[in-house]
Amino acid sequence: MGQRIPELADEFMFAWIQDLYRIDASAKDMADRGRLRATESRAVTEKTKTWMQHATALKTTSLGGAIRCTLGIWERLTAFLEHPEICLDNNPTERGIRGPVIGRRNRFRPKSARGTEVAAILYSLVESAKAPGIDPTAYLAEVARRAKESPGAVLLPADFSAQPATA
Repeated sequence: MGQRIPELADEFMFAWIQDLYRIDASAKDMADRGRLRATESRAVTEKTKTWMQHATALKTTSLGGAIRCTLGIWERLTAFLEHPEICLDNNPTERGIRGPVIGRRNRFRPKSARGTEVAAILYSLVESAKAPGIDPTAYLAEVARRAKESPGAVLLPADFSAQPATA
């Protein structure tokens, strides 16, 4: 009788998602990624949408519900086609918040509201420094040095990266 719809969905969707990542990986720069997304990635997403619109999954099944949900938010799911700066997934964000989440789990509960605020500020500074490739240790050392010299001074990671290294 052939494969059932859920098995086909797994096979097709997985292959189409792989195609989207392969297309993005082949881009030489942001402009090229925009061009590839407007052509090749759009063809993949249209094929995906057509398959979902014609799938005969019952609406009461989990696959039917997933298809309805996906089609209901299609414009949001395919926004990356018009905006090459949008990542295909949120893995960088997930990696960025992993440290604070693990730290919170390891400490269970903060001992004070101020401790929670300080930890949130520190995590934000470290992740903001790491995002553009700044060494968080060097950045925080410079922040501490400047704060000692002139209390109330603010040094953001973007400003630090533009500063020459101090001896």
